[in-house]
Amino acid sequence: MASSSGTSSGSGSSTIIQSSGSDEDLQALMDERKRKRMISNRESARRSRMRKQKHVDDLMAQVTQLRKENHQIITSVSITTQHYLTVEAENSVLRAQANELSHRLESLNEIISFLNGSHGDDHSFDPELADHSFLNPFNLAYLNQPIMASADTMFHEY
Repeated sequence: MASSSGTSSGSGSSTIIQSSGSDEDLQALMDERKRKRMISNRESARRSRMRKQKHVDDLMAQVTQLRKENHQIITSVSITTQHYLTVEAENSVLRAQANELSHRLESLNEIISFLNGSHGDDHSFDPELADHSFLNPFNLAYLNQPIMASADTMFHEY
């Protein structure tokens, strides 16, 4: 029995030694896993920072491109507006000239009508017609005048 209890106590101390060795191995294994997880987390954080920086860089490039396009659009709108104003001024001049020519044509038609009507023996003179026609000496002065219309005078009406 003594030998059996000696063997028991010997195996008991061996179990305790194995247990403490196993605890050390377990602790070393847990430390290794913790170290690997820490390295993995650092690498993941580094990749995340790199993705974030790339995203910021892409957004900055997009902002630069959009600003460039915006500037081009503003320039295009400005040029188009200037062309519009130029055409509008030219149209105003042409409208004024057309109006003046229309009045001249109307007056010339009145003269022709008067001359055709008085071509016969009837030399009647209608003073009311003379006040509004070219037969009035005060109206003859503007027959020789050039058509004067400019964009400057036309924009004051609007």
